[in-house]
Amino acid sequence: MNEDKIAHYGLELYKALRRAVPVEPLTEREPSLSIEDAYRIQLHMLELRTTRDGERVIGKKIGVTSQAVMDMLNVRQPDFGCLTSAMSFADGARIDIRTLIAPKAEGEIAFVLKHDLLGPGVSAQDVMAATEVVLPCFEIVDSRIRNWQIRIEDTVADNASSGVFVLGNKAVDPRDIDLASVSMKLVKNGETVVTGVGAAALGHPANSVAWLANTLGALGMPLKAGEVILSGALGAMVPVQADDMLQMSLEGIGDVTVSFGPP
Repeated sequence: MNEDKIAHYGLELYKALRRAVPVEPLTEREPSLSIEDAYRIQLHMLELRTTRDGERVIGKKIGVTSQAVMDMLNVRQPDFGCLTSAMSFADGARIDIRTLIAPKAEGEIAFVLKHDLLGPGVSAQDVMAATEVVLPCFEIVDSRIRNWQIRIEDTVADNASSGVFVLGNKAVDPRDIDLASVSMKLVKNGETVVTGVGAAALGHPANSVAWLANTLGALGMPLKAGEVILSGALGAMVPVQADDMLQMSLEGIGDVTVSFGPP
């Protein structure tokens, strides 16, 4: 795909983000769209967010880590997007639903790095050694593609369908717990709606982070000390709307809460 088209679709997705108005699937309009081109569109969209709006890249998110989502999108590898300063919310935040299009909440384990990681050859053990702390996290995914009618190329172009994220207040040393067996419970408006386990993210959340380090390493890009890395959903996505309140607990790690407005 030529640079004009990359810029066109990157700008289209940027405007959809800012206006909270969806667009038609890119893959319907560009049937030959490749994953490589989709990442170029993602990068252009990100560049607009940083240059026009002053957002800073503060981490990465990993998506498509469960077998169910891989089957849905007919792929056999995860994808990734970037986290910016404007996407980050503190525990207990009330998020304005009007800034989102079709949000869904996922319970995840977030890693905060104390050392850079540069692939290839990064292992899960390397990830654990390079991690300062892990925290409970809500990722609020949101698709700028109408009605979530996505193929893998659509979600990659759309920053891996990332909306915002909420980190819990409690951080723990990942070497003190078995992240693969950590149980997750997600409660919506007082009712438990999703349960999961750490192994849902590629068998172990550190495997997800290692995959990302090696994928970016092939491009000469490190994961940097201080970055927040969202390692993938531990259970099904939960649709949210105004006045919903969610709590997610990770056994041995902690809790995180979020509600939705308008304020």
